[in-house]
Amino acid sequence: MRRCTSRLLFCLGLSLAGQTLAADGGQAYCAWEMQNLAIEGALCGLVGDAERGRKLAADSHGGNCLACHQMPIDEEPFHGTVGPPLHGVGARYSAAQIRLRIVDEQQINPMTIMPGFYRDPRNTNRIAGEFWGKTFLSAQQVEDLVAYLESLK
Repeated sequence: MRRCTSRLLFCLGLSLAGQTLAADGGQAYCAWEMQNLAIEGALCGLVGDAERGRKLAADSHGGNCLACHQMPIDEEPFHGTVGPPLHGVGARYSAAQIRLRIVDEQQINPMTIMPGFYRDPRNTNRIAGEFWGKTFLSAQQVEDLVAYLESLK
């Protein structure tokens, strides 16, 4: 029980840290649709940049993927082990499948502790006032992460 509570608090902390980013992006929310466990089109029609995605994945104030996942980012010494390793994720999943996992992993696994980084902000609850109506990451940040993770073959 204590271990589960610790993980939940850790993920909630990550979620709150990430929420500030979408506010800075200034992008309006773009609706997405899941089909066959994937989101086929890029969010808002944006093009991702793998280098920006790599930086975001390592940024503790950004996507912070390293908090839970091992990744090929050798200059960062501490990688999490809560989530699966992301080495070779681009060979296992398409960009559309990766996109859904970033946007809302709970569509695939309702029991996951991974937060949904681009859920519809109108369908959230228990959100602090300053974060109300915002996504954790902007659409551009999601597409940057997709581009980076897709490059990990």
